[in-house]
Amino acid sequence: MAYQWDFTPVLANAPLLVQGLLNTLKVTGTSLVFGLALGLALALLRLSPRRAFAWPAGLVIEVFRTTPPLVQLFWFFFALPLLVGIEMTAFMAAVVTFSIQSAAFFAEVFRGGIVSIERGQWDGARAIGMNHAQALRRIILPQAVKRMIPAFMERAIELMKTTTLVATISYADLLFAANEIAQKTFRPLETFTVAALIYFVVIFAFSLIAQLLERRLAVSGESTVH
Repeated sequence: MAYQWDFTPVLANAPLLVQGLLNTLKVTGTSLVFGLALGLALALLRLSPRRAFAWPAGLVIEVFRTTPPLVQLFWFFFALPLLVGIEMTAFMAAVVTFSIQSAAFFAEVFRGGIVSIERGQWDGARAIGMNHAQALRRIILPQAVKRMIPAFMERAIELMKTTTLVATISYADLLFAANEIAQKTFRPLETFTVAALIYFVVIFAFSLIAQLLERRLAVSGESTVH
């Protein structure tokens, strides 16, 4: 007998899906903000000529780029509280995990962008009396960031997909909400189909924005850093 599709129970629980999507965007946005700031700091430390700064930064970057994000999430949610004696909410664990993981990827993007700026830009800055920090802030980073925008957008898209892991620690994201609805309505096929469509619409929109930015940068003559 052919399966009888019925989306009515799913639509009746649409507010749960909307709240789940908002929670997903909340984790993604917060992690991106902290990840960008920490990523820039890690990149500058790794570019430091002092091994005491460069080596620890490189270690953090490699550890969080090469270990599975689910293992990292479980460690921060279950293990870290045992070490520091501070309870971690699901949201806090998710933000800490994805912020540091994103920072590890952003650090390499920042580093590549900074290195891609011609040496003459540094020399010109010094010639007009700027120190290293002033040259970096006023001349190098503005040019580098423009080249890195597409890579940042791509990482944001990957991060949003990775946040589905937070359902494993009972954070009420979109996937968690969909699973709750599926169990309540006994309509998993319809529920997860709707959830997949929501993810597709949001992520596809971000992808279009990333492509538009990349085309504009290509027209302006700026290369991009991946």
